Amino acid sequence: MKKHIMGENGISYTLGEDGLYYPDLYLPEETEYPIGKYGMLRKSYLQEHRKGLYLELVLAGKLNEHLHLIDEECNQMMDRLVEQMKEKQGVTEELKMQDQMAWVGKMNNIRACAEEIVIHEIIIN
Repeated sequence: MKKHIMGENGISYTLGEDGLYYPDLYLPEETEYPIGKYGMLRKSYLQEHRKGLYLELVLAGKLNEHLHLIDEECNQMMDRLVEQMKEKQGVTEELKMQDQMAWVGKMNNIRACAEEIVIHEIIIN
């Protein structure tokens, strides 16, 4: 028996140890992008709750790109929301100089609220 054969469908097959031919299938090459916190959160969400979409992205070789884009979108939205909330709540550099602990508390609250919005609007949609 031949070690490698070409099928009628144009797919090459390799002989396995058990005497059966298995198709030579490979995932497409994927470009590596840096993925941050929000990209990893999106990946976890897809793996747990949207398995079909996750597998579709993996098989198409687009998972890494998708996670990178989600991460960038989330970071931009976080920056925008934090600035809007700081302005609306009157959190300024002046407050930072006068009462650092109050400023830190307000900023932590603003970041937590903004992150909750980002997660619900982008990560789990």
